[in-house]
Amino acid sequence: MTSSHDDPFTDFLAAIDSGDATALDRAYEPDAVLVPRPGHPVAGQERVAANAHFASMAESMRARVRHAYTAGDIALLIVDWSMRGTAPDGTPLELSGTATDVVRRGADGHWRYVIDNPSGTE
Repeated sequence: MTSSHDDPFTDFLAAIDSGDATALDRAYEPDAVLVPRPGHPVAGQERVAANAHFASMAESMRARVRHAYTAGDIALLIVDWSMRGTAPDGTPLELSGTATDVVRRGADGHWRYVIDNPSGTE
């Protein structure tokens, strides 16, 4: 994973920073699953809404791939992330965690989430 297309977070982080929910959704495959809260996977419009809510609070986000295990066009990623932002009630937020993600490289060379679990093992 060395070229710009090989970084699955470039488009995701740019979309988070912009607050653009449509751009954020392009970082996912159409049938992708997001686990916004441990034990509560969502897909489709629920995933779009959960990501839009997350993006609305984020002011900046950082991500560092700790491990990437690639098999062809599929990868399992262990990612340390942190986010600063503002909660809907106006209080400052500082969140961090270790995500466990599955991504797939599309025909266009871009990696897209298949499973996005920001809480990692939960």
